Amino acid sequence: MIKKLGTITIAVSCLLVFLTANSCKKNEEFDMYYDYFPLNEGHYVIYSAHEVFVDQQVNLRDTFDYFIKTVVGDTITDNSGRIARQFERYYSAAPNGPWMIHDIWTAIIDNGRAELVEENNRTIKLVFAPSEDDEWDMNAYNTLDPLNCYYSGIHEAYALGNNTFPSTVTVEQEEFNSYIDSRRKFEVYARGIGMVHKYFKDFIINNGNPDNIKKGHLLEMRLVSSGN
Repeated sequence: MIKKLGTITIAVSCLLVFLTANSCKKNEEFDMYYDYFPLNEGHYVIYSAHEVFVDQQVNLRDTFDYFIKTVVGDTITDNSGRIARQFERYYSAAPNGPWMIHDIWTAIIDNGRAELVEENNRTIKLVFAPSEDDEWDMNAYNTLDPLNCYYSGIHEAYALGNNTFPSTVTVEQEEFNSYIDSRRKFEVYARGIGMVHKYFKDFIINNGNPDNIKKGHLLEMRLVSSGN
């Protein structure tokens, strides 16, 4: 009887060890990669920004080069009653400031979605964990036109100027060209940093020529530095 109890005890111990190891393995396998969208207070990213506005009808072509600093701020209750983070945005003519507050958005990770309320528009920037099968409407929670997104380059290195980020995801937002339209939109996110590159081009063009712009807007943001 004692021998049988000893055998049972050993079997139970082995089972517990197996279940614990298997549980740890599952936890590793199910990393949600939330650190592509860091929300720790004080986290900041500085970008160089290049912006162009064109309107041939009024003979307008304005180009602006400046710097944007985003800072994760204190907690705040958003318009859906959720505890989110303030997402402060500062502008400057130089990468080291002085900085002037431009606006305060809100950011949250909720139900496997990274959301950013931009100019009162609630947008879905990322879904977790990133997968090639993921597709989502960035504007599902606002009144803007649908913008269907998907991932490319998941967990891949990304070179940007003098920087190389070892693990990134690219959110493909739009690529459309026609006789009158030229649109290209994407964002790249790096682990532990957040967005490192944004490209937004929405032009109406003449005669299928992408260099003959009738009207539109271009904005490119590229990471300069980041920290906590």
